[in-house]
Amino acid sequence: MRISHSPLQELLQARPDLHTQRYFKSSLTALSHAIEDLVLNGKDKPLVIANFQRERFYRAETRRYQQIAQRTDQVYVLATPESNFAAAAEPYETIPFDHQDQLVNEWHLVVVGQDYTACLICQEHFTPDTPPVIDQARQFDGIWTFDRQISCQVAHLLLARILVYRPELAQKIQQARIRFGLNAIPMMVSVGRGNIDAVTFTERLVTHLQASQYRLLKAYRTIATQERQERLVNSITAAIRRSLNLHEILTTAVQELGQTFEHCRCLLYRCDRIYQDVTIEYEALAPGMTSLQGETWLLVENPLFQAAVATEKAIAVTDVTKLPSLQANPALTTLLSRSGIRSWLLVPVIYQETVLGMLEIHHTGAEPYIWQEHDIALVEAIANQVGVALIQAQAYIRLEELNNQLAALERTRSNLIAIVGHELRTPLSTIQICLETLATEPEMTLEMQQVMLQTALTDAERLRKLTQDFITLSRLESGQIHWQLEPISLQECLSLALNSLKAWWSPQQLAQIEVILPPKLPLVLADGEGLVQVFTKLIDNALKFAPDGKVTVSARTLKNKLASKRTSMIEVCIADMGRGIEPNQLEVIFTRFSQEEEYLRRISSGTGLGLAICRQIVQGLGGQIWAESAGKNQGSQFYFTVLVS
Repeated sequence: MRISHSPLQELLQARPDLHTQRYFKSSLTALSHAIEDLVLNGKDKPLVIANFQRERFYRAETRRYQQIAQRTDQVYVLATPESNFAAAAEPYETIPFDHQDQLVNEWHLVVVGQDYTACLICQEHFTPDTPPVIDQARQFDGIWTFDRQISCQVAHLLLARILVYRPELAQKIQQARIRFGLNAIPMMVSVGRGNIDAVTFTERLVTHLQASQYRLLKAYRTIATQERQERLVNSITAAIRRSLNLHEILTTAVQELGQTFEHCRCLLYRCDRIYQDVTIEYEALAPGMTSLQGETWLLVENPLFQAAVATEKAIAVTDVTKLPSLQANPALTTLLSRSGIRSWLLVPVIYQETVLGMLEIHHTGAEPYIWQEHDIALVEAIANQVGVALIQAQAYIRLEELNNQLAALERTRSNLIAIVGHELRTPLSTIQICLETLATEPEMTLEMQQVMLQTALTDAERLRKLTQDFITLSRLESGQIHWQLEPISLQECLSLALNSLKAWWSPQQLAQIEVILPPKLPLVLADGEGLVQVFTKLIDNALKFAPDGKVTVSARTLKNKLASKRTSMIEVCIADMGRGIEPNQLEVIFTRFSQEEEYLRRISSGTGLGLAICRQIVQGLGGQIWAESAGKNQGSQFYFTVLVS
């Protein structure tokens, strides 16, 4: 059923002397409540007719109209149905009207009693092509008055509209017409305003307007809080986007959080589920507060930390003095007293169920601070961004490590090609020439044949040694070699190494080696074969790069700082007076395929694997190895340590 005419327009046509005004919905709400209060606080039993436009607007006022219905039996509520409005079981009459009826755009409230009347009749104002506004800012054009004639006219129009939709109410409506004198309405003669207590009505109207204003202020505060949260999150997000520096990002996060909680201490530290203790890394302080940055905390003794990690949720404590689990812990009691914490908020930094850190807010005021939902939501939002930053930084670090590994692999590949091209090709060529000469020169003297054979054997041994170094280093780096540690004599290992060098060096060259060892050197805990290999390679290396100089092998005991009555390590030094090492190469020489000079320009043959093998062996035996040199042509000293038995 479609009804196109509007009650407001019918009234204005009948009363051309009336002029409408424009009202915001918030004002009409206050007026409606004030008029409804006349019914709720009066002794009269008036006729009440209200049009809410839509059912959802009526739902917000259901309780008020249930109370009004206890005062009078003549209550009619109109609205466009959206759910079960038509079948609502209420102590008043509900009148659902068609969604195309003009009532859907109008706001009506009419009260007609024996002692007073009140009327509010408005039509919503729509401006074409304007964006939607918030509900309380909607605008209406209309009239509100205490004039009895106008109120009765509007009641007469609305009762007629009600009969269109609910004809079964004809008898009840006729009773209302008779009781309130609505059957014959003079259209032009005013019959007075009625007995209205203007002071009381004004007080109630102001009260409702004030309540509306408080709600508006609360909404503004909520919007401001949301805007502040968004600004803070955006600031940290921007820091994450513009920088991969984790320290810069986390510093920004805690400082921004400190500005938001300006009277608190804000902490941020990295941890995981199994951390026993942690060092406070990042902090933002309010003036006058004690700094905790750099301190180490025991996390296993903190029940709040354990609860936050276990539940993966924020833990908010209003008053730490009221929490027995904290007060019963002496370490935590001391921390709380020293740091002045009264109210404590802990929010875990989590990314995909992985705990990465913790954000803490400490309120240190004399009175406890009640953590609001928006406080916790804000810190949780920051924790999410911090989690993203930590994962991003870790991914970047891993990417850098992978790039470095790829670069190292590329260098290894290039070096390997050079080694194969130089170290393998040269002895193979020599062996091939010697064998071909022996095969094609049957008249060669016996002495020359022996020279050819010895040369071939020497280069074959060189190939065997090169291949063995490759295999040894590969097994060492992959952890396939298991050391057999036992008490052995350092002197015996050194003697075996010197004997093995006789196959490569002449007695005159070996005579340059000076051994200086203490008379009562204790046994060492090591693998004999590995230790001999370290001595052999280091002394061979010294002779190679100091052909005309002296090589010294010395050792000394090192005292354990924690137990000065017993020796714990022996330090061995192999020194030469050779061409030395540049300072920037002292660490590089221990990497595979490396020598102090470019391998293609070196003056001595070698694969560059010897020192890499020595480092793997020494570290596998629980010691350390390093080199020292004053520079080019200043000699070199290679040190390594080994455990005492």
